[in-house]
Amino acid sequence: MGQVRSTFVERASWLLRLPLETPTIPFQDDATGCTLWLKLDYLLPSGCTKDRMATSIVAHAIATGEVSPSTVVAEASSGSTSIALSMVCATVGVPFRAYMPKTVSGERVLMIRRLGGDVVLTPAEQGMDGAVAAMLRDCGTEADLYAARQFENPRNVFAHRHSTGPELIQQVGVRLHGFVAGVGTGGTLMGVAHALRDHGYDTVVAQAVPTATSTADGHPGVVGGIPGIVEGMSRLLDPAAVGLDAAVPVPEPEALTTAREFGRRGLGIGPSSGLNIAAARRLAARLGPGHHVGTVLPDRMERYFSTALFDDVAAEL
Repeated sequence: MGQVRSTFVERASWLLRLPLETPTIPFQDDATGCTLWLKLDYLLPSGCTKDRMATSIVAHAIATGEVSPSTVVAEASSGSTSIALSMVCATVGVPFRAYMPKTVSGERVLMIRRLGGDVVLTPAEQGMDGAVAAMLRDCGTEADLYAARQFENPRNVFAHRHSTGPELIQQVGVRLHGFVAGVGTGGTLMGVAHALRDHGYDTVVAQAVPTATSTADGHPGVVGGIPGIVEGMSRLLDPAAVGLDAAVPVPEPEALTTAREFGRRGLGIGPSSGLNIAAARRLAARLGPGHHVGTVLPDRMERYFSTALFDDVAAEL
């Protein structure tokens, strides 16, 4: 048994060798007179910034003995985290199960299944609450099920505090006056904010908020055109801990238009990246000309072919 464990831990060390560094590029925004710094996390192995969190959570769980070769790793997710976790779990040879509301795009389900993961689809009207409830129900009845718990796991913030943030700071090379990002789990925003504070920066850090972040009955849910942005579920978001500034509201259509615009500029990004860029522009306008504002582009466009992001070109097929 000891040899099996030793071999498993050694395989898990592969995670530490995944190429998890991405470039950051400047964009001169003529409308605001500012420079936007875009961190291209959609270039990570699974196509999403969630690779950082998934690697951190699984590697730590294996190191502490919480995950063994027979453990089923589980997560409630609107898609991207589950894709990242399915890739990471396949790398080390443990099973993975995703719990997702039926509102997620079919491309995400197919990607998870192709990577060997199992998918449990929960009622659309229950949103992310239903997915979380289903996972917790199974955790209470299945002995060897490990819940990654992305909305509360401190390894989420840790990953971005010690990789995304320091990379961004080093690559930009000048003091960032502003940083903005949308919130699902809050890991990216909190992690990068902590990194900026660790470096002594008084950067204005703000949450990007799409104008529609809840279901018709007022419960948290996946926004129609901005998957991954969920209001009110993060246990990691702590405005006081990092001194968050006023949120930056962005109309959902503007986020999609921005994603399409930057697609034409050569960046194959999804809706949440459009949200972040649009919010960076708005924060830049708030700060005034000559400032530097950073953000992260979380994921690639391929998982959104069947969504509103492609409505303007799908009609031509």
